[in-house]
Amino acid sequence: MRLIKEKTSIDFLSSGRRKVAVAFSILLVAISLASLFTRGLEFGIDFTGGVLLEVGYEQPADLDAIRTDLEAAGFEDAQVQLFGRETDVLVRLPPQGDSAEVVRTQLQQTLVTAGQQAELRRVETVSAQVGSDLAEKGALAMVVALLLIFVYVMIRFQWKFSAGAVAALAHDAIVTVGFFSVFGLPFDLTVVAALLAVIGYSLNDTVVAFDRIRENFLGLRGVSAEEAMNISINEMLARTLITGLTTLLVLVALLMLGGESIAPFSIALIVGIIVGTYSS
Repeated sequence: MRLIKEKTSIDFLSSGRRKVAVAFSILLVAISLASLFTRGLEFGIDFTGGVLLEVGYEQPADLDAIRTDLEAAGFEDAQVQLFGRETDVLVRLPPQGDSAEVVRTQLQQTLVTAGQQAELRRVETVSAQVGSDLAEKGALAMVVALLLIFVYVMIRFQWKFSAGAVAALAHDAIVTVGFFSVFGLPFDLTVVAALLAVIGYSLNDTVVAFDRIRENFLGLRGVSAEEAMNISINEMLARTLITGLTTLLVLVALLMLGGESIAPFSIALIVGIIVGTYSS
């Protein structure tokens, strides 16, 4: 029989703390869902279709002049922003009626007249139909992942654990997506990949915690289920925090140094890991 060497240092499952945590989670989910239903998401061209250009200039770019020239050339609703350095610019355009080669030529001429030579380093074109298909497949991937996780945890442990694990993972995904909706951040396929990574990360932490809880249920005698779970959570607390903090250090560096193209991916992982560590 296993003996208890020390009492749990933090009573995570006390009535007061449990109610506060549940209320906080419900509030986060409610805000996220309300924003998703009212404001929606700022979908990137991966989902809406359109043209994405990466442009390099010899001197720091004048974004206002570029927007004015694009609008004068008939490219309305263009989104122009810096892409890392002040000489690198990212241009997003809605779907164009002309062929990709015609659009490329027109944009080359327009951007050159913005005051200096421009180098089109990357041009990506996505049709609206392809974007719609990608959105449906991205949502389907999330649903299938959660269902398979439910089955896996149910086989590995029992259905009660499985329901709790899926509820926690759904909580993490909804809050992360809600963060993008509330702050109007671009949502593209890289964010979907980040969400799936967050689900896997959080699931790993959850399964490790469940293993320890099951072990303590069998090894501890004369203690309540709540106390056994508290002991298990405290035993896993250092591992969870160290893993989360080291991962966050890498992601913050990736966000600061990785450039505009992977910023949404980095933000989604940072938010997801913070929320996932809390829910675990």
